[in-house]
Amino acid sequence: MMKRSEEITRQYFTFLDKHIQDVISGTVQDFMGLNEIAGALAVSHKHLTDTVKKEMGKHPCYFYDGKIIEQVKQMLINSDKSIAEIARIFTYDPSNFSKFFKKMTGSTPGEFRNCNKF
Repeated sequence: MMKRSEEITRQYFTFLDKHIQDVISGTVQDFMGLNEIAGALAVSHKHLTDTVKKEMGKHPCYFYDGKIIEQVKQMLINSDKSIAEIARIFTYDPSNFSKFFKKMTGSTPGEFRNCNKF
Protein backbone atom coordinates (compact mmCIF):
# COMPACT_ATOMS: atom_id res chain seq x y z
CA MET A 1 0.00 0.00 0.00
CA MET A 2 1.45 3.35 -1.03
CA LYS A 3 1.59 6.09 1.57
CA ARG A 4 -0.43 9.22 0.78
CA SER A 5 2.80 11.28 0.70
CA GLU A 6 4.29 8.91 -1.92
CA GLU A 7 1.09 9.11 -3.94
CA ILE A 8 1.09 12.93 -3.90
CA THR A 9 4.76 12.97 -4.91
CA ARG A 10 4.14 10.51 -7.73
CA GLN A 11 1.14 12.53 -8.93
CA TYR A 12 3.25 15.68 -8.88
CA PHE A 13 5.95 14.13 -11.10
CA THR A 14 3.38 12.61 -13.47
CA PHE A 15 1.63 15.97 -13.69
CA LEU A 16 4.92 17.81 -14.39
CA ASP A 17 5.86 15.46 -17.23
CA LYS A 18 2.50 15.87 -18.93
CA HIS A 19 2.29 19.61 -18.26
CA ILE A 20 5.78 20.29 -19.70
CA GLN A 21 4.89 18.27 -22.82
CA ASP A 22 1.65 20.27 -23.13
CA VAL A 23 3.62 23.54 -23.02
CA ILE A 24 6.15 22.25 -25.60
CA SER A 25 3.37 21.12 -27.95
CA GLY A 26 1.55 24.43 -27.53
CA THR A 27 -1.55 22.77 -26.02
CA VAL A 28 -1.01 24.96 -22.95
CA GLN A 29 0.20 28.55 -23.32
CA ASP A 30 2.18 28.93 -20.12
CA PHE A 31 3.81 27.04 -17.30
CA MET A 32 1.57 26.78 -14.25
CA GLY A 33 2.75 28.07 -10.92
CA LEU A 34 3.19 25.66 -8.03
CA ASN A 35 -0.03 27.04 -6.53
CA GLU A 36 -2.00 26.06 -9.63
CA ILE A 37 -0.38 22.62 -9.77
CA ALA A 38 -1.23 22.02 -6.10
CA GLY A 39 -4.82 23.03 -6.91
CA ALA A 40 -4.93 20.61 -9.84
CA LEU A 41 -3.73 17.85 -7.48
CA ALA A 42 -6.32 18.91 -4.88
CA VAL A 43 -3.78 19.69 -2.15
CA SER A 44 -2.61 22.98 -0.66
CA HIS A 45 0.57 24.66 -1.86
CA LYS A 46 2.13 24.13 1.56
CA HIS A 47 1.13 20.47 1.72
CA LEU A 48 2.55 19.81 -1.77
CA THR A 49 5.82 21.58 -0.88
CA ASP A 50 6.18 19.82 2.49
CA THR A 51 5.32 16.41 1.02
CA VAL A 52 7.73 16.57 -1.93
CA LYS A 53 10.47 17.93 0.34
CA LYS A 54 9.91 15.10 2.82
CA GLU A 55 9.81 12.38 0.11
CA MET A 56 12.53 13.70 -2.21
CA GLY A 57 14.70 15.97 -0.07
CA LYS A 58 14.27 19.09 -2.20
CA HIS A 59 11.67 21.76 -2.97
CA PRO A 60 9.19 20.90 -5.76
CA CYS A 61 10.51 23.83 -7.84
CA TYR A 62 13.92 22.16 -7.97
CA PHE A 63 12.39 19.20 -9.81
CA TYR A 64 10.12 21.40 -11.96
CA ASP A 65 13.09 23.47 -13.18
CA GLY A 66 15.18 20.32 -13.60
CA LYS A 67 12.58 18.65 -15.80
CA ILE A 68 12.23 21.80 -17.92
CA ILE A 69 16.02 21.97 -18.33
CA GLU A 70 16.15 18.28 -19.39
CA GLN A 71 13.60 18.99 -22.12
CA VAL A 72 15.48 22.13 -23.20
CA LYS A 73 18.73 20.13 -23.41
CA GLN A 74 17.05 17.49 -25.58
CA MET A 75 15.75 20.18 -27.92
CA LEU A 76 19.13 21.96 -28.09
CA ILE A 77 20.82 18.68 -29.03
CA ASN A 78 18.16 17.10 -31.25
CA SER A 79 16.67 20.02 -33.15
CA ASP A 80 17.91 22.76 -35.42
CA LYS A 81 15.63 25.34 -33.86
CA SER A 82 17.34 28.58 -32.89
CA ILE A 83 17.90 29.30 -29.21
CA ALA A 84 15.37 32.14 -29.46
CA GLU A 85 12.77 29.72 -30.90
CA ILE A 86 13.47 27.22 -28.13
CA ALA A 87 13.15 30.00 -25.55
CA ARG A 88 9.73 30.89 -26.98
CA ILE A 89 8.59 27.25 -26.96
CA PHE A 90 9.41 27.18 -23.24
CA THR A 91 7.61 30.54 -22.82
CA TYR A 92 10.76 32.47 -21.96
CA ASP A 93 12.02 35.78 -23.18
CA PRO A 94 15.34 34.80 -24.88
CA SER A 95 17.57 36.82 -22.50
CA ASN A 96 15.86 35.45 -19.38
CA PHE A 97 16.02 31.98 -20.92
CA SER A 98 19.81 32.15 -21.27
CA LYS A 99 20.16 33.34 -17.66
CA PHE A 100 17.89 30.56 -16.37
CA PHE A 101 19.74 27.93 -18.41
CA LYS A 102 23.15 29.14 -17.29
CA LYS A 103 22.05 29.29 -13.63
CA MET A 104 20.80 25.69 -13.87
CA THR A 105 23.62 24.16 -15.93
CA GLY A 106 26.67 26.42 -15.67
CA SER A 107 26.77 27.06 -19.41
CA THR A 108 24.75 29.12 -21.88
CA PRO A 109 22.37 27.34 -24.28
CA GLY A 110 24.80 28.05 -27.13
CA GLU A 111 27.79 26.61 -25.27
CA PHE A 112 25.76 23.56 -24.29
CA ARG A 113 24.64 22.99 -27.88
CA ASN A 114 28.17 23.38 -29.26
CA CYS A 115 29.56 20.86 -26.78
CA ASN A 116 26.86 18.28 -27.37
CA LYS A 117 26.12 18.39 -31.10
CA PHE A 118 27.72 15.69 -33.18
